[in-house]
Amino acid sequence: MKSHEVVQEQIQMILSSILEVVTDLAAGLLGNGTFRRHFHLLLSALLVFGPLLSLWVSSYSVFAKRTHFLYRVFLRSGWGWTCIFVGSFIFVLSFSVRRSFKLSLRHLSRLAVAGGLWLAFQKLFYLLENATGSCYEPLSSSLELSSGANGDGQPLLLLREDETKESCVRAGMLWRGYEVSEEALLLCLCCLLLAEETAVFGPYLSLGGPSGAPLRILFLLCVLLLVLWLFLLLCLLAYFPEFPTQLLGGALGCLSWRALYQGWYRLGPRWYCPGRPGVGLLSTQFKHDETSEAPIHSKRNN
Repeated sequence: MKSHEVVQEQIQMILSSILEVVTDLAAGLLGNGTFRRHFHLLLSALLVFGPLLSLWVSSYSVFAKRTHFLYRVFLRSGWGWTCIFVGSFIFVLSFSVRRSFKLSLRHLSRLAVAGGLWLAFQKLFYLLENATGSCYEPLSSSLELSSGANGDGQPLLLLREDETKESCVRAGMLWRGYEVSEEALLLCLCCLLLAEETAVFGPYLSLGGPSGAPLRILFLLCVLLLVLWLFLLLCLLAYFPEFPTQLLGGALGCLSWRALYQGWYRLGPRWYCPGRPGVGLLSTQFKHDETSEAPIHSKRNN
């Protein structure tokens, strides 16, 4: 029995060491100033040059099907997954430092702001598509039945007036309007949000903050989710290129991040502003270090 317990303890020590090393490396990368300043440029490069990959990828790949597991489970509920993982990480990190629900809720309010912005964009895109679109009914004439298409190889369509998108789609007809890629906007916004919210973990560890296994696991899950969103964005651009709608959607996601994290949140914690990630957490550590060193200096002076 004792040997079995010893083996279990050794395995736990090895796993905890691996978790610590991996999270330290990831925290160092995400907290690096160069990475934080240029990560949005990486997303911009993906949006611009990613569709060129469609010239080389295979149409028979498993990622070329919209019914793929990653698209169905993660992409369609992208904001929900982001809120679950990032929200858990923010709450555990903030509460472990200050033990204050008020401070934790203030940091979590950044997710509420981003969620409200995402819902507003969805409503705006819906109105835009309805205002610029038209309803078309596929013809079932004898000519189409015999040839299946018109002279250009396209199906014959009949314009239907005074139709909304809902009634058009409900009637089994086609609605064609100007669209902005919601998927590109969501993935870009989630990637930038994840990068901002997890960047504080590196400075937090360097200040000696409490970092148990649950907090490190949550941080690692956020990092894996960030990698997954980048991969799905690359797959969308390569296998389902829709230029310029994806470029416009990604640009709106980047602009939203800049307006929030590089603009509004820099005003600091106010009744109308939740503040930037780490505000009130990292400063607590600094103040704690200063107060702990003060008696030592006073003794030396005496």
